[in-house]
Amino acid sequence: MNSLSLIDSHCHINCDDFKDDLDEVATRWRAAGVRSLLHACVEPSEIPSIRSLADRFPEMRYAVGLHPLDTKHWEGDKTIEVFKQAVSDDPRVVAIGELGLDLFRDSNLDKQISVLVPQLELAYELDLPVIVHCREAAVEMLKVFRKLKKLDQLPRGVMHCWGGSPSEMKDFLGFGFYISFSGTVTFPKAQDIHQCAIEVPDDRFLIETDCPFLSPVPYRGKRNEPANVEKVAARIAELRCQDLNSVAFSSTENARRLFDLP
Repeated sequence: MNSLSLIDSHCHINCDDFKDDLDEVATRWRAAGVRSLLHACVEPSEIPSIRSLADRFPEMRYAVGLHPLDTKHWEGDKTIEVFKQAVSDDPRVVAIGELGLDLFRDSNLDKQISVLVPQLELAYELDLPVIVHCREAAVEMLKVFRKLKKLDQLPRGVMHCWGGSPSEMKDFLGFGFYISFSGTVTFPKAQDIHQCAIEVPDDRFLIETDCPFLSPVPYRGKRNEPANVEKVAARIAELRCQDLNSVAFSSTENARRLFDLP
């Protein structure tokens, strides 16, 4: 087995992309040194299928939440109760998310905020971290964070699949958040993300695939999978002028600390 110890801190292996060969995919992630993975959730109806995957793969933990592009599935207190029940039923639920704001693909900011804030409040109530999707919405997200911080009700968490600027990253770090890098850090033109990977503190970054999306170089255009998180780690190591083992160790320890992962 690979001597590396890696954690894919954000994946979606319940997608149909994996329905025909998931056991082979698992063999590859284990061979690549992926010791644990965290499965994200985009809307409540996914929870049973994700729970079944956790039964199948003991190294998996998962989150429950509602994605900002899936606000049509929001049913207010009923949705919150579904999430509370999922957390109560299964100790493998270690986070709330993915939640957030996305003004790249949608413009319904008020609706997205009305879905985001109750989930953040739930995470604080349950003392769970959040997985934050934030696309073209850093200014708006920071406003939400500031309001909750003033109330001393801001949960801890991670900015998933980071795609912002170094100055935005520093703002989120200032709120205690971790920064997670995906295959986008391997893209040649992603200069802001490269700089963020260089500047982020050793104890505040995670790595992820967001599979089946965002395959890293040299697999762009193909289905992504958890084994490819090694390519993310390798590119961060290059950018930071560190060896791969160092990046693997830091990102793994950070993910374990934030999400209480095995």
